Amino acid sequence: MNKELPANLHRILIFGNGGTGKTWLARKLATLLERPIIHLDDLRWAPGYYGIARDNQLVANEVVDAAKADIWLMEGVYGWLANVVLNRATSLVWIDLPEDECIANVRTRGIQGGESEEAFEELIKWIGEYRLRNNSTCHAAHARLFGAFDGPKIILTNRAEIGSYLESLNHRIPGDITGE
Repeated sequence: MNKELPANLHRILIFGNGGTGKTWLARKLATLLERPIIHLDDLRWAPGYYGIARDNQLVANEVVDAAKADIWLMEGVYGWLANVVLNRATSLVWIDLPEDECIANVRTRGIQGGESEEAFEELIKWIGEYRLRNNSTCHAAHARLFGAFDGPKIILTNRAEIGSYLESLNHRIPGDITGE
């Protein structure tokens, strides 16, 4: 059963470059808030095959349907998908780490579900170009997304800020959630 939460924690959208720790933070928050996570990667890519994109309209429709719930925690890099649920979010978290840290995180994580070594190296290159790209997954697009949101929002730019954010929520949520 979900804890009684402040209204701004009902529907949280987390976004940022690949390798920032969006999934890690989402897992921590899911435990803290007692809810499932909607991973945009799971909707975007064919099951078990990162790199094989599903139909954009189908994915967008699934994201909109998921966002109709009263509470959710959604995370991903896709600005175009974040935009379709921005009006339903009650708070926004942008993890904006330096690209070299993101690359190191992804190298530590390693190859994922069905990804080839070549695709992995392309991902590393793509992550390194976050501030250079010009699409819905680039830094500028994420900045626009952040700027367009009128509700509670935060930019986390290092691991200490991420830890402080989690700790601040610990003090706002009823019950003990520190049980690690």
